[in-house]
Amino acid sequence: MLQLDDPKAAVHLRTHARARKLTLRVSSVDGTVTLTMPPRLPLAEARAFLARQADWLRPRLDAAPTLIPVTSLTHIPFQGEDLPLRPHSGKRAQFAPGVLLLPQGEGAGPALARLLKARARLALAEASARYAAALGRPYGRITLRDPRGRWGSCSSRGDLMYAWRLILAPPAVLDYVAAHEVAHLAEMNHSPEFWAVVARLMPDYATPRDWLRAHGASLHRFDFS
Repeated sequence: MLQLDDPKAAVHLRTHARARKLTLRVSSVDGTVTLTMPPRLPLAEARAFLARQADWLRPRLDAAPTLIPVTSLTHIPFQGEDLPLRPHSGKRAQFAPGVLLLPQGEGAGPALARLLKARARLALAEASARYAAALGRPYGRITLRDPRGRWGSCSSRGDLMYAWRLILAPPAVLDYVAAHEVAHLAEMNHSPEFWAVVARLMPDYATPRDWLRAHGASLHRFDFS
């Protein structure tokens, strides 16, 4: 990682075997700056490239969304509902009737993330099993990650990956992503045949899909560090 002083930014370095030139990207989701470089390119050249791109980078950083530390919030979305956050003396985040209890201190954010991931795994495993049974196709393992560019994926082996932040969205949105990825067990593409499978699994999929397109980026504004 490189640290720029003007404009002020942390730049994530990424080496890609197929890269033929330096490319710079600012995420519209969380403002992350990524510099992709060809293999074996001297770091000095990457630094010089960044210096030349300062005028291009500055306005894009200014326009990037601001992350919100969850420890500064009084409420957080959980399955589409704003749930109050309350401090407590325990060491783990936990649910209580109508509220989320957070430990006090620096570990509150990661503790909340762990709790939400556990709930996401349960919800996504249930939805995946339900749709796979309806489709009559088995799936492999389920992995949870925190990607910025996708909400789920299905590998050629039938393994499913989901973004754990889906637990923040309304339940129908999480269900839609599960139906979408399970549908890939039958159609590994986005052809009309694929969308027909999605519609068979979830006839009203268009509404949660539209919600995700309109509001999905907002799920990434919460900082759990």
